[in-house]
Amino acid sequence: MNKFFQSLLAISAFSLSQLNAQTLYVDAVNGTDNASGTQASPVTSIEKAVELAHNFSGNEPVTIKLFPGLYTLQSLSELRTKQQPDKADSYTLEAVTMPDDADWQPTKMPVIQSVSANNSTVQFAHSVGFLVDQNNVSFKGLKFLGNANPAVNYYYPISRKNEALNGLTVSQCYFIGEKNSSPIQGAIWAHGGGTHVDHTIFYGCKNALLLFKSISDFSLTNSIVSGSYEAAVWFGKNDPDFQFSNNLITNCEYVWLRPENTAPKYTFRNSVIAGNAHYMGFFGPKGAVEATENNHVEQNVKKSGAVVLSEVKTNGLPADYLNPLPQSEGYGLKAGIFKKTKP
Repeated sequence: MNKFFQSLLAISAFSLSQLNAQTLYVDAVNGTDNASGTQASPVTSIEKAVELAHNFSGNEPVTIKLFPGLYTLQSLSELRTKQQPDKADSYTLEAVTMPDDADWQPTKMPVIQSVSANNSTVQFAHSVGFLVDQNNVSFKGLKFLGNANPAVNYYYPISRKNEALNGLTVSQCYFIGEKNSSPIQGAIWAHGGGTHVDHTIFYGCKNALLLFKSISDFSLTNSIVSGSYEAAVWFGKNDPDFQFSNNLITNCEYVWLRPENTAPKYTFRNSVIAGNAHYMGFFGPKGAVEATENNHVEQNVKKSGAVVLSEVKTNGLPADYLNPLPQSEGYGLKAGIFKKTKP
C-alpha cells in the first residue's frame, strides 16, 4: 500500500474515532489541539473539544473532562450536538477530579476565564462564556472567573437564551467575580425550564442567577451567595413553586428581585438569609426598589447572625475556601461545594 493511501486511511480512522467518541479530555498544560481527545492524548483548549462535540450525534451522552489548569475562552463556546437529546446529563462539562474525591485540592480544580470581547447582541451587546444550546447540559466541579477584557461591560459565564430548552444543572462549582477588574454581571443567565443549582458558591458576582422567561422546575439548594452587589436572584413571574433550601445568602444588595407589580407566593426553606441590605424587591423604571408588599413564605429561615466563610489570609488558599467555617451561622446546613464531609 503506497504512502498516500496509508495517510488517507489514517486520517479517515482519526475522523471516525472523533465522530464515535463520546468522552473528550482537555488538558491546558499537556494537551495539543491536533490530538485525538482521549485521556492519553488530550486536546489543549475547551474550544477545540466543544468544536469536536458539534459533530457528535447526540444519541449517546457527551462528556468533556477537564484536567487541572487555567482555561481562557477566546470566544463564545456553544454547547450542542447534531440532535437534541432527551436523556439527563446528555452533555456534561466536568472536572477530572471532583471536590468530593479523596485526592481533590483547590489546585486540581479547572479554572475557566473568558477574555473574549462582546460576542452576543441578543437584547444588548455582551460577552458569554458558554452558550447552552441544547437540553440536559451539566457543569460540574469547575471554577469560573470574571471577564478581564476592558471592552466588556456585561459578562455571563453560562447563558441559555432559548426559552424552549430544558435541563441545566450546575453542581459543585465556584463563580468568583471581582467588580474592579474581572466582573461577572450574572453567573447564570438562563431562560427555560429545569435549571438546578446545588452545592455551588457565588462570590462577588453582581448577580448570581438571572431567570426570566418560561421558568419552571427551578431549584437552588446547598449553595452560597455572598457579595452580590445587585441581587442574589432575579426571578421571572413564572412558576413560583420552586425548591429553595439549605442555602446561605449574605452580604448582598438584594436577596431576590421580581417583576414589578407581582407578588408570587415564593417559599424559602431551611436557609440563612442574613446580613443583606434588602430582602425582596422589584425592578422598575427607576431600577431596583424594595418591595413593601410580599406574599412569600419562610420555613425555618434564619435572618440574623454572621455567615463566616473560609477566606484567603496570609497562609494562602485554604482547602475549604469560601465554604462556611464551623463558627458560621448555618454551618450545619451543608451549604458549599462539598457534598461529602471533608476530614
